[in-house]
Amino acid sequence: MKLDALAFGAHPDDVELTCAGTLIKLNAKGYSTGVVSLTQGELSTRGNTITRAREFAAAAEIMSVKAHRLLSLPDGDINSSWDQKLAVIREIRELRPGIVFAPYWRDRHPDHARASDLVREASFLSGLSKIDTDQEAHRPNRVLFYPCRYEFKPSFIVDISEFHDRKMAAIQAYQSQFNNSANSLFGETETNISHPAFIRAITTRAKQYGSYIGVEYGEPFLVREPVNLDDPVAFFGKEYLDTFV
Repeated sequence: MKLDALAFGAHPDDVELTCAGTLIKLNAKGYSTGVVSLTQGELSTRGNTITRAREFAAAAEIMSVKAHRLLSLPDGDINSSWDQKLAVIREIRELRPGIVFAPYWRDRHPDHARASDLVREASFLSGLSKIDTDQEAHRPNRVLFYPCRYEFKPSFIVDISEFHDRKMAAIQAYQSQFNNSANSLFGETETNISHPAFIRAITTRAKQYGSYIGVEYGEPFLVREPVNLDDPVAFFGKEYLDTFV
């Protein structure tokens, strides 16, 4: 299989909360995309691995991704050990993405920060043919980082206005995490993300980044390396300027 874009998250729902709008938009443009969760979310306060897997599959269907994988790295103990690197390398070599999305390397949740390092390192190492996994070596063209809790000054912002509703539908597929009803099948324990204010904050952030580029909703990304921009006149032309009028 060869994907155009592959998004890694530390837990089921990480990708949906952060860059699902961009994946949905890429699919609409005819690109092939995938999602990999490094863990099964077994330490989550609400739900369990069975419900999380079912929700993960439902969200993947809403996003129309071509591949969705739940790995078995330990929730709460993502690290850059060789075994964990090999697990990610195997996914990259099998799915052969052109670009990879990964969490920003600074975050409140240790798993998110460590997943960032793990995916970045594995993306490079995956291109080394002497690392033997019985697969052909493959190195993605670029790793793009999305923010979880902590924000950054983005390298670019994707207009997801047309796809924001589907992004929110993918998030709401995780009823074990975001259902705030006192009669929830998943218990009455309220967490930071089960509170209705959390979902409102996701929309508020999308509006915030959208406003920076003159659209309704946006998703921000960060790249470490300089970007080769072949035609600055066309890129920063009249259409670009008109968004701020």
